[in-house]
Amino acid sequence: MRLEDYWGVGPKTSERLESALGIQRAVDAIESADVRALVRAGISRGRAVRILRRANGKAGIDTLATRDARNVYDDLLTLASESALTAHAADRIRVLTPLSSLDARRDRLDRVLAASEGWQRLDGEAQQTVIEAFEAYDEAGETERAAVNAALELIRAGLDGEPFDSLGDADPDALRDALGALGYVSKDGSVEDGADDRLDRYRARLRSAKNLESNAFDVLDTIQQRGVRSLDDFRAAFVEYVSHETDLTSGEVESAAAEDARDATDFISSSLRNLVAELQEDADEREEVVAETLRDRIWAARDDIDIAVETVEDAALSLSLARFAVEYDLTRPEIEETGVAVCGARNLFIDSPQPISYAVGDHTLDCSSGPELPSGDRVSVLTGANSGGKTTLLETLAQVAVLASMGLPVPADSARVGRFDAVVFHRRHASFNAGVLESTLKSIVPPLSGDGRTLMLVDEFEAITEPGRAADLLNGLVNLTVDRDAFGVYVTHLADELSPLPPEARIDGIFAEGLTEDLALRVDYQPRFGTVGKSTPEFIVSRLVANARDRAERAGFEALAAAVGEQAVQQTLSDVRASK
Repeated sequence: MRLEDYWGVGPKTSERLESALGIQRAVDAIESADVRALVRAGISRGRAVRILRRANGKAGIDTLATRDARNVYDDLLTLASESALTAHAADRIRVLTPLSSLDARRDRLDRVLAASEGWQRLDGEAQQTVIEAFEAYDEAGETERAAVNAALELIRAGLDGEPFDSLGDADPDALRDALGALGYVSKDGSVEDGADDRLDRYRARLRSAKNLESNAFDVLDTIQQRGVRSLDDFRAAFVEYVSHETDLTSGEVESAAAEDARDATDFISSSLRNLVAELQEDADEREEVVAETLRDRIWAARDDIDIAVETVEDAALSLSLARFAVEYDLTRPEIEETGVAVCGARNLFIDSPQPISYAVGDHTLDCSSGPELPSGDRVSVLTGANSGGKTTLLETLAQVAVLASMGLPVPADSARVGRFDAVVFHRRHASFNAGVLESTLKSIVPPLSGDGRTLMLVDEFEAITEPGRAADLLNGLVNLTVDRDAFGVYVTHLADELSPLPPEARIDGIFAEGLTEDLALRVDYQPRFGTVGKSTPEFIVSRLVANARDRAERAGFEALAAAVGEQAVQQTLSDVRASK
């Protein structure tokens, strides 16, 4: 396969990958979603992630049918990657994509939640031990030696259950024995320093002798300065000096001394050359013995090492996702064929949100401590207060749908989420022109017109065209959603302008209840089912009147109060004063 056949790999990127990795290794890196390999080849991390998402999960990415849906997906994976135990685990999280198979989603959920249970069973000290083990594994570049060391720490910490059960098939004693051998034998057969004390000593002496050889004239001057008068004295002085400088015995130096040197200079250079050759031979012989011993130890534990490497890499991903689930109190959604229903759902990007329960489609979810969720409606039209959380509710449902599609737990007390072939999430856009209307319709209608099952989450059409036309378009979208056996939540302020909705649709409302002592809008974010919500502009105007900076500004806002209902504004302000 040509590199340029992959999405996002143009001629320049292809040339860079081929130069750094070669074609086959580059293909293997793309097919295995190895972000590290592409980054090391000079591809930016963001581009590498985009290439690998498309290469390994194009069908999943295509289910995110709008830019806003893809933005939610990106934000969720960025948040999840912050819980990663290693850099590679963070990269693997970033390239996760929605899964087309319900079984695949359930399998991943099983692994992540099993890892969450294993993680939570550890006390704080054991969790810190595991974190430090993965930090060391990460810093070492995820080598086999680092993986074995991390595996031993996981065993010592007592992690059990998936994905750690396979560690039970590895022999800890074999791993500990292999730990002293791994990382010391290079691919070319050479042995790294630190593998064997005797070899290290031989190498130290060899380095000392080589240093003397490269400075032979200095050695000659030093010996001559001792005032030696005869050849025997010169030879003895040489042996004494070299023994001192190299930690060799006199006999070892003596055996290398030249016998037929022409003069003192020739004697020094020949003797040191002989000494280096002998020491090199000793070091080579010892290295060969040590390398063979290390290879034997590694071979004896090869099966255990392979288990450790595979388990630790998988555990890094599963535990990272588990930490994400634990930190944000995520729960298992029941993966269904249709509909979305949530109890106590929370938006992950809002601090201390009010949990919301909501549903569209057929379901059997029972919110034990919340409202009774309606079932059977394919579409809901969500109305209500300005700044009342309607858009936040849409985004929360999008988060639940996207996480569930990837086989990940969701931010809710309980949830049932269908398998959607397309998730259409469209935020409110304030630009009022024909271009925005056209681009919006081109974005949200084609997924709804296809053969698959679609989830529509669409915010305030009235922001992109005049209200009368927006109501007509919204009626059309609701009817199209019902006709195409899709599901949708549409946010609008135009409930009163809508034609009679089909029986498969309902209207829900979010209500503002006044202002707090600090003049913040007090809203019950839990929608009331089957009830039209009011925008209650009088609360906003009341706050503007109370916060006016001067008399002229206050007069302007009081004029607005008269327009929206002066009695309501005054009653709101009176209620605030009474609460204080």
